[in-house]
Amino acid sequence: MVSIWWLLSVLGFLIAWGIIYGLQACKNANRADWGSILLNYLDGLNRIYCRKFHRLNPKLLPLPETGGVLIVANHISGLDPQLLISVSTRPLRFLIAREEYERRGFQWLFKGMKCIPVDRETKPEKALKAALLALQAGEVIALFPQGKIRLPSDSPAPLKKGAIWLATHTQVPIYPVHIKGVKGQGQVMGALFQRSQVTLHHYDPIFSQSLSPDQCLAQISQAIQGI
Repeated sequence: MVSIWWLLSVLGFLIAWGIIYGLQACKNANRADWGSILLNYLDGLNRIYCRKFHRLNPKLLPLPETGGVLIVANHISGLDPQLLISVSTRPLRFLIAREEYERRGFQWLFKGMKCIPVDRETKPEKALKAALLALQAGEVIALFPQGKIRLPSDSPAPLKKGAIWLATHTQVPIYPVHIKGVKGQGQVMGALFQRSQVTLHHYDPIFSQSLSPDQCLAQISQAIQGI
């Protein structure tokens, strides 16, 4: 009986030590202040996950420390938002489809991250106005101008013009990012569980005020496609 209690005590100690070690590792890996202890720990956990499991280069995006910023990227899987978060030194506010925003079990997380739901069927302009206010308040907005998951092998499709509208009305810099190397391309949940060798390539910021809308859209399109 004594040996059983001793084994249980040792097991309990190891579990507690593992939890404490894991929490400390998450705290050390955290780089963005989300205004919540829980979200900051999750930020650190996500960075560890992206770097260790998906072998993402830990190089951070060279974002300005303050002021509104618009991040745009290609969209090849459900892993993409987590990858962008893991290379940002600032919290990102994503524009996401309302049906995803209201997904059971995740709504608390999306609300905590201040994601902006997009109602594509009725009032998509409402989300753009919310994003506009966030940029004017000095926050970072991240979106996927392709609108949905698109693979490099898919036929070309015009980009959504929301990013151009936001940049034109706020004159914030646009930071394009090209994501590649995700093993579960085309998948939403499946991409999270397939180990990858991910690369995120960022480009120099684009300033819409020095370009025509078509020129700005063309530069975004080339950058996020890695052309």
